[in-house]
Formats: sequence, C-alpha cells, structure tokens
Amino acid sequence: MGIVQRVSDGVAEVVIDYPPVNALPAQGWFDLADTLRAAGRDPGVRVVVLAAEGRGFCAGVDIKEMQRTEGHAALIAANRGCFAAFAAVYECEVPVVAAVHGFCLGGGVGLAGNADIVIASDDATFGLPEVDRGALGAATHLARLVPEKMMRAMVYTCKTATAQQLLEFGSVLQVVPRERLRDAALQTARQIAAKDPTIIRAAKESLNGIDPVDVRRSYRYEQGFTFELNLTGVSDRARQSFVDGR
Repeated sequence: MGIVQRVSDGVAEVVIDYPPVNALPAQGWFDLADTLRAAGRDPGVRVVVLAAEGRGFCAGVDIKEMQRTEGHAALIAANRGCFAAFAAVYECEVPVVAAVHGFCLGGGVGLAGNADIVIASDDATFGLPEVDRGALGAATHLARLVPEKMMRAMVYTCKTATAQQLLEFGSVLQVVPRERLRDAALQTARQIAAKDPTIIRAAKESLNGIDPVDVRRSYRYEQGFTFELNLTGVSDRARQSFVDGR
C-alpha cells in the first residue's frame, strides 16, 4: 500500500495504491510528489506512467483524516501535499502519461489535468465534488480537460464528465476497456521512450514554457478560498456531513 514505482526500458510506472478508494492522506501526496520528482531526475527514465490500483484512479484527499485531526494541521498538510504532487506531475522532467480508470475526483483531477497525456478506461469519470465538501480547488486542472463553460457547471453542480466526453474534447488521447488500460498507456509511453531523450526533455520544458496559465499560481489562488471557507466554519460542517454520510 502507498506509492509504488517500477522502472523498465526507460518507462517508470508510478502507481497509487491506497485502498479502498485511493483517497490519499497528507503524507501520501508528499510521497507521490517525491517519487515523481525522483523519476524525472533519473537519467534512465524517459517517460512516466501514472496509474492506480483498485476501484478508481483517485478520490482526492482523505477527508476522514482531516476530521479526526484537531485544528487545521491536517488541512494545511493536505493542501500543501496536493500542491506538491500536482506541481511534480507538471514539472516532471519527462512526459507523464496518466492511466485513469474508474473515478477521478478532486485531487485525481489535479493529477490528470497536469499530465501531458491522459489515457482512460471506458468506465472512467472525472469530477470535482469540492463544493459539496466545503472546499475549492483543481478547477485550474479541470479547465485543462473540459471547455470553460462545462468546467464552471461541473464546479457548481459537482457533476462528472465521462472519458468519452473528454475524448471528444481532445483532452483524453484514447479510451479503452479497463483490462487494456495498462497496455495502452505503456504502448504510448514506449513510443515516447523510443525518441531521443535529450530532445524529449527539451520538448517537455518548452511546452511548459508556452503554457498560457501558470497552473501553480492559479491553483494556489484557488486554495486561498478554501482556507477562507475553513475560517468561517462552513467547510468543517460540510466535511463532517460527508463523513457522517448525510
């Protein structure tokens, strides 16, 4: 359980494994960030595949951890951990291919939205339940997956989008049956790994350099509103309702 890495033929597979739903505790986000950064710095790695075990890709942060921790320490750690992990995907020195299955929610959207390429299983869904959980954030990353007006509607309503919809938007490269997801992601990764590694690393840096939005600053701005909501007490009530199943 935790963050697992396997390296073969220039492809590093970084796998999220936090049963039952891959809701990562604060330390899990930092561990994921450290693993991704180490993979990018490894001269033997030419591409990273970010995947997950279990029922879904990622259900976001571990809200139960926040609710059982006094004060705001767990909230601050989770926010900093998410910021670190999302940035590590974006800043990874080699391309990152996200292999998404099942649910991709909250922090999962932050990871997939910052990946260079997304390949999804046909049962994958993407969404931000933040408003229902008393938080804001990752609209920055959802906006890299769906058109702006749809992003706004998804934030307000907490409704999800399907992998097929994202395929039509062009933000998902390929949709495959779940049993073929790993092979499809590795196939794309190996195509990239076969290229000159110096050129691919330069390509990654250059593409980040021409991005119209600074995803780190944009996400940090969103997080400020989450902290503001927490000061009012409304966020704690929303999280507790979720934990209580109301």
